Amino acid sequence: MDNLFIAKTSDSPEVDFKFASHELNISGEAFPEDANKFFYPVLVGLDNYLKSIDNQDVEFNFRLTYFNSASTKMIFSIFQLLNDSACTSNRIQLNWYYDEDDDTIKDFGDEVSEDFPAIDYNPIATVAA
Repeated sequence: MDNLFIAKTSDSPEVDFKFASHELNISGEAFPEDANKFFYPVLVGLDNYLKSIDNQDVEFNFRLTYFNSASTKMIFSIFQLLNDSACTSNRIQLNWYYDEDDDTIKDFGDEVSEDFPAIDYNPIATVAA
């Protein structure tokens, strides 16, 4: 399966899904004009990947510093796919990076942890440079 890479823009995040090594990364900010259009290939690629693996350890590194409400819906769709996969045979670790002073992003991660309990949630506080 080919990796999925989408370069960061001024309003969309970098997506770097390294399927062969089971390392999935998303970073930056997400407020694209059309969130559905941006996230569609991400969801399709992720869904195909998760359906093709069995009994794997998958690491998802989430490093978004901002996302709008339209992106939030799509991000929840990503976590639903990951949670569904974790409910079958795969082990999903979500490394949730957030600035230690950003309660909004931290609280959102805590909510994700509650809403998608099959995912192993690992909050990681960082210090702004």
